[in-house]
Amino acid sequence: MTCNSFNKIIINRSALRHNYTVLKKRVPAATRFLAMVKADAYGHGMFEAAAVFQCEGCRDFGVAETFEGVCLREEGIEGNIFVFLGFDSHDVSLYFEHDLIPVIYDIRSAEILSAEAITQNKEIEVHVKVDCGMTRLGVFPEQFEEFVAVIKSMPGIKYGGYASHFPRADEPDSSYTSEQLLRFTALRTCVDNVPGIVAHTANSGGILYFPESSCDMVRSGIGLYGYYPDGKAGVLRETESRLLPAMTFKSRVLQVKAVPAGTGVSYGHTHSTTKKTKIAILPVGYEDGLSRSLSNRGEVLVHGKRAAIIGRICMNLCMVDITGIESVQAGDEVVLMGTQDQEVISGDEIAELMGSISYEVLCLLGNNNERKYIE
Repeated sequence: MTCNSFNKIIINRSALRHNYTVLKKRVPAATRFLAMVKADAYGHGMFEAAAVFQCEGCRDFGVAETFEGVCLREEGIEGNIFVFLGFDSHDVSLYFEHDLIPVIYDIRSAEILSAEAITQNKEIEVHVKVDCGMTRLGVFPEQFEEFVAVIKSMPGIKYGGYASHFPRADEPDSSYTSEQLLRFTALRTCVDNVPGIVAHTANSGGILYFPESSCDMVRSGIGLYGYYPDGKAGVLRETESRLLPAMTFKSRVLQVKAVPAGTGVSYGHTHSTTKKTKIAILPVGYEDGLSRSLSNRGEVLVHGKRAAIIGRICMNLCMVDITGIESVQAGDEVVLMGTQDQEVISGDEIAELMGSISYEVLCLLGNNNERKYIE
């Protein structure tokens, strides 16, 4: 049985291709380019996004968990698939079966991989995560030399590279990122590196604002989906080809009603009309990723004009004030994120109202609604 939802996420493959091309041109030709497709490609659909990037020449992909890497392989994605969050010991055989590259940060993981490599009479490539200032996963720089020496001595383990992550690369003027890069590049002299060892730390912010951080490979996430890591400031700062948001969120009007002044709207009556008001009821709520924090704050587009969300956003419904917008009726298109006529509501705008970032908005909307792909 096939049913259509009132709400639809529309993903533009052309925008994904454009963003890949724009970002790829920002790094040296010899630098490998890894596309982060974790979190279902930030709500854009992991398989579909990876397939687009693969067709554009991408041969390195990044995911958070093992099952994501397995799913990519089962969908026919080729090239290198890096798993950045570690793995459960019960899943170790999957790394050999599906040719996945684990990014490790403890000796125990290396021991488990080595034992499995011996059992299967195979070799597995690993990359080492180094904490150069993110204070998240990874060995500290002062532990790196010894850590690498230990894993290189293990049978079946091929030391393939090392990675870190920038916590403040979304701040173009951050001196901290430059300092962190120095700590990272110093690691190259800590071990007896051989040709082919891959160093990677640059994220989208690194690619856009710290080109010297490209190293041997870069890892882009948010930029591929059309957003700048520093939000609206990045859009305004751009002097070259601008990234294009690939996601649009559309719904429709379910009902239109007129109410008199003094009418309370939705749970708790947090909004009360001050005059005769025309209201459109939409079939979208926090179940669909429209954050309740946007109650009495957010806006949508109807007939190319902005309409304010009034009252509390419900689980499956919300109300908007369409007073002054002519001829609105049930079935009319509503854009919650994207462009309608000349008006635009971006993920950055929504994130600002939520006190969040575009990453969260894309994941919330993209992972909670039916998706449709266009060229």
